[in-house]
Amino acid sequence: MAWGFRRRIKIIPGVHLNLSKSGISTSIGIRGANVTLGKTGAYLNTGIPGTGMYHRQKLSDNRPDNEKNQFVPVEHSEQHIYAEKEIISADVKEITSQDMQGIKDSILLAHQQRIELNRDLQKVRSKLASTKLKLTTSYLLLYGLVSKGIPKRIKADISAQKQAILELQNQIENCFVNLEIDFDEEFDLKYKKLVSTFKNLCNCQKIWDVTSASLQDTVKSRSSAGTLVDKKEVRFGFKKLPDVKYNFDAMFFKNANGADLYFYPNFIVMFSSKQKFAIISFEELDFYHRSVRFTETGKIPNDSRVIDRTWAKVNKNGTPDKRFKGNYQIPVVKYGEIQISTVSGVNEEYEFSNYEFSEDFANAFMDYQNLLKASGKS
Repeated sequence: MAWGFRRRIKIIPGVHLNLSKSGISTSIGIRGANVTLGKTGAYLNTGIPGTGMYHRQKLSDNRPDNEKNQFVPVEHSEQHIYAEKEIISADVKEITSQDMQGIKDSILLAHQQRIELNRDLQKVRSKLASTKLKLTTSYLLLYGLVSKGIPKRIKADISAQKQAILELQNQIENCFVNLEIDFDEEFDLKYKKLVSTFKNLCNCQKIWDVTSASLQDTVKSRSSAGTLVDKKEVRFGFKKLPDVKYNFDAMFFKNANGADLYFYPNFIVMFSSKQKFAIISFEELDFYHRSVRFTETGKIPNDSRVIDRTWAKVNKNGTPDKRFKGNYQIPVVKYGEIQISTVSGVNEEYEFSNYEFSEDFANAFMDYQNLLKASGKS
């Protein structure tokens, strides 16, 4: 009796985005169905800190006072210090946008189907090895030579198993969410501009993920730096998600203390693992950019600009405190700062050695964001 194997035909969902001035629509095809998720828009702004000491100089911040970062003073010993504020996003299980849940489900489905297909592939490969052994044994024990029909049937099984392996491998190679995006001309131009400025941003000599910040009493510390920050150097670039196929790589933000960020044309994927991630719509993002006066005690990046100088120990009026022997000057540099947040719990900050590159990217991002916002309202 010939060997048989039920060939699984996996239906992988596809995601289609239509970005145009007449409106933004997102649709998902799952198992032959087409589920419309509706229109999406977005609005952004921009901001960030680093490891060491700095004083923030905000270029623009149109948030209400009650939405801005707050530091709570805590009584400690003889001086006034401030509690450290950790800069970290909420668990990715809790921050997926409601209108992005369908896309997340599609990616999870593709991942699960790949697991099942690989499991099937291993079974067929194991069966093929067993069948080949059976053919060899039939010749060694001579019954395959006596009855010509036995090896013929075994060879037919081997052929069928090899064909099943090829089909399963093909299904695995195509087992991903196919993200298709149609841009109208204006969207296309603005998105290309965004990608172009991101390429420059990636070339900053230093990019830091700011993981915590706390205020300090400048009078007690005799320092010009009102904020102490912890930051870790990271890199940006272009990268693919394992279960998503798209004509372009996503803009990738490395996260030093949480899920990495993948920027697609109208949503962000915060990715920890293939089964633990969140998808956030652009319309939920608050995106801020500002300049930072950073008292740089380390090596100054080559693409940073020194804008001032201060002293290790300084008086309130900016002059050196002569009570400290060996007091020395410290350069103040201008860095770019970006802050990304949502009400649902996204909270990320980055700092860039090249202010101009960060400003260009922020302007392109907000320009593209405003177009999304306007289209989402149409």
